[in-house]
Amino acid sequence: MNYRKSEAKEAARAQFRGVWAAIPTPFTPDFQVDEAGLRANMRHLTRNLRIEGVFCTGVMGEFWSLTQSERKRIVEVVVEEAKRGGCKVIAHTAHHSAHETVELTRHAQDAGADFVILMNQYYPPATEQTLYEWFRFVADRADIGLWMFDAEYSGWGMSPELTARIADIPNVCGIKIPRPLEHYAKVQKLVGDRIVMSEPTEGQWLTMMRDYGQRVFQSSPAPYLFQTAGWLPMREYTELGLAGKFDEAEKIAKPMQPLREVSAKWLRANWVQRKLIPIAFIKAWCELMGMAGGPVRPGLPQITEKERQELRSDLERTGLLARVPTAKAA
Repeated sequence: MNYRKSEAKEAARAQFRGVWAAIPTPFTPDFQVDEAGLRANMRHLTRNLRIEGVFCTGVMGEFWSLTQSERKRIVEVVVEEAKRGGCKVIAHTAHHSAHETVELTRHAQDAGADFVILMNQYYPPATEQTLYEWFRFVADRADIGLWMFDAEYSGWGMSPELTARIADIPNVCGIKIPRPLEHYAKVQKLVGDRIVMSEPTEGQWLTMMRDYGQRVFQSSPAPYLFQTAGWLPMREYTELGLAGKFDEAEKIAKPMQPLREVSAKWLRANWVQRKLIPIAFIKAWCELMGMAGGPVRPGLPQITEKERQELRSDLERTGLLARVPTAKAA
C-alpha cells in the first residue's frame, strides 16, 4: 500500500479503475495448491489480458477450503506476480473469527497487497449492529484500506443504512455490491463519493458506467473467461465507456452476448437456481482457455465428464475457443 490509513478513501478513488478479475485458486490432482499454476495464471492476466487488478482468496478462490498458511502464501504469490505485471491486488481476508480476520488482514498489508476486502460475517447469525461491530473491530486493528463485500449468500445482506454507517469508518473505502440496482442506487445516494462502489456483473458494466458513474469493474471471472491474449473486447469497451464513448463501446460489447448466455447457463443458473457455487465450471472453463484450474476441494461437487464436454461444445459455438491457441483438449 502506498498511502496512510487516513488516506485510504482518497487512495481508493485514485487507484480503482478499469477491469479487475476475481481469480480461482488452482489445485493439483491431489488437492494441493498449484503454486506454479497460480503464477502462470497471474502472468497471463497481467501480460496477456492487461487487467488492472486481481481479487484473490475470495469466493472464486475457495477461501473456505484453505488453511491459514495457504491463504497467506497465495496472497504472497499473487502480490509478487502482480508487482511484476504492474497490476493491483485486493485480498479477501474475512474469516468467521474476527481475530483470525485481523491476522490475515495484517498479513496482506505486510505482504504488499494494495487493499483488502471482507465478505459479510457469515457465522454466527448477525444483526446490523453485530455486522457493524465486526467491520469496526477489524478496521481499527489494521492500516490498509478495507472494502466491504455485501454478499447475500453469506446469509446476511446489509441495508443501505448499515452500509453508509460502515462507510464512515476511516479506512473503509469501497464496496463490492452484487445486489439489485434499486439497492445499489439507495446505497449510492447515502454514501455519495465517500467510498468506491462496484457492481460486478459484466452484462451490466456499461450501464453502471453510463448511469451510475462506476469507474471500476471489481470483480468476477469474466475478464479471463471472456477474453484471450489476442482478443480483449472487455478491456476495449471499458476504455471507451470510461471515456464517455458509449455508442462505440456498445458496438464492441454487444457481440459478446453469446458468451454471456453460456455464462448464464453454467455459472449464474447454478448459483441462483441450485444454490451451488459454480467453481468447478469456472475452473473447467479456465482450462479450456489454457489456464490452470484443477479440481475443487471437498464441499463442492466436481464437474462431470459429460458436463465438461457440453461446456466445451457451448464455448466452441461462440467461437471463443478458436481464439485460444493453447486451448486444452477436453
